[in-house]
Amino acid sequence: MLNKKSVDDINVKGKRVLVRCDFNVPLQDGKITDENRLVAALPTIKKLIADGGKVILCSHLGKPKGEPKPELSLAPVAVRLSELLGQEVKFAADPEVVGENAKAAVAAMNDGDVVLLENTRYRKEETKNVDTFSEELASLCDVFVNDAFGTAHRAHCSNVGVTKYVDTAVVGYLMQKEIDYLGNAVNNPVRPLVAILGGSKVSSKISVINNLLDKVDTLIIGGGMAYTFMKANGEEIGTSLVEDDYLDYAKEMEAKAEEKGVKFLIPVDTVVAKEFKNDASSRIAERGDIQADEMGLDIGPKTRELFADAVKDAKTVVWNGPMGVFEMPNFAQGTIAVAKALAEIDGTTIIGGGDSAAAVNILGFGDKMSHISTGGGASMEFLEGKELPGVVAANDK
Repeated sequence: MLNKKSVDDINVKGKRVLVRCDFNVPLQDGKITDENRLVAALPTIKKLIADGGKVILCSHLGKPKGEPKPELSLAPVAVRLSELLGQEVKFAADPEVVGENAKAAVAAMNDGDVVLLENTRYRKEETKNVDTFSEELASLCDVFVNDAFGTAHRAHCSNVGVTKYVDTAVVGYLMQKEIDYLGNAVNNPVRPLVAILGGSKVSSKISVINNLLDKVDTLIIGGGMAYTFMKANGEEIGTSLVEDDYLDYAKEMEAKAEEKGVKFLIPVDTVVAKEFKNDASSRIAERGDIQADEMGLDIGPKTRELFADAVKDAKTVVWNGPMGVFEMPNFAQGTIAVAKALAEIDGTTIIGGGDSAAAVNILGFGDKMSHISTGGGASMEFLEGKELPGVVAANDK
């Protein structure tokens, strides 16, 4: 099991602490439109302030592609963080991130002060993990804390490279929670363990399905990728989404499930329509009864019951990807049904970031889930059984 040192294992009194946060928030005309990620970072920041550390925050924002883009500056984040923390967060406005301004701001810090550096992706070295920039970042601090799970699957200067030049590198509370929930769910689950996979593509979930079949008791497939499995079984799927290159793979996975004694569920009925739009007239098609000019847009009522029934006694459920085109209210029923079923079970429910996290939050079930991952791509790689560079780079206990 992953056993990494966290902020609870150290005391940073009088030390300069560089904290990699995930402040990649949506901005509109310089205003933050969703501050969930800022709020999520507060516990770690407050703990380091309370210890009497000199807290230097860094993050990327958007994709400035290695050059200063004023509209992607973290300046508005410093303003809002100051309000949320109830103390000044000094913004170090340096186009080169670790410039004279940043160095002076850090040199002038007292214990418990907070400074925010400029967008780390203003530097082209950041995403290429070039040592020079890693070293510059490390020169500002004595201790490094990684609390950005959303970029844990990427090896960049500000989350991985910097650890080469710092003796103490630990994870923050957010990272710890992700490791505890996602890591344990896959490697050491309380059973029965059920995984629900949705979304449009089988291709993006191949290694996830493969890895989960070695771990789960039940695997449920919904969303657009279910039609590839139906077609692999020789059923008519009309104009539904399909990946013809993956038909053999779908068959292999069903065979593997059987061989491992894993219960493998795909939809038994489907909500179909002739057009891809919310007000298209729709009907329920039984399995195998989709007509040539129809496309599947959601799981049908029998499938919703089947899936809800399959999770009812689960002790751990991992869900990634919607069951239908949930952005269209008329085809969100399947996704709502799964969210409801998870909200009612007496077990650990883990939502793997991305669209499923958005769906659960939009539908108002967020507070009923044990854990909603903050990183879509990173949580997928965790479920694939991959090692995440950002996690690996932290010191072991």
